[in-house]
Amino acid sequence: MSTLISFLAGLVFGAGLLISGMVNPAKVLGFLDLAGSWDPSLAVVMAGAVGVGAIAFALAGRRATTLLGTPMSLPGQTGIDGRLLLGSLVFGIGWGLAGFCPGPALVALGAGKIKAIVFVTAMLAGMSAFEIAERVRSRESEPREKAHGA
Repeated sequence: MSTLISFLAGLVFGAGLLISGMVNPAKVLGFLDLAGSWDPSLAVVMAGAVGVGAIAFALAGRRATTLLGTPMSLPGQTGIDGRLLLGSLVFGIGWGLAGFCPGPALVALGAGKIKAIVFVTAMLAGMSAFEIAERVRSRESEPREKAHGA
């Protein structure tokens, strides 16, 4: 049942991205072009998404389980650190260069857009590089933790 609900939620999300124009890189780049012919329509889409998200997180924070009965799992870290800032910077640069972020890129990929194929391939390569770097970092920190704990 949860797989079906997840599929339907993804369908609604994808439809919302299509309807709002978020899968059109030209529309996104028009929104990011503050010095040129700025297109403010995506600000409305983002404000709506932030509003819905804020309400959902407020309600979720009061629950121990999801509506499907699985344990509620919310992020534990609330602080801003260097990793968050660096990740945000890389995300913003990628968004500004390509006009895609991950969700809309996957929707555009499903629509067969060539630019989305290139973006998703690069995104997967970046995710793989991050995973490898995290494994290396975790292995390097293990000997230090054992030395300090012994």
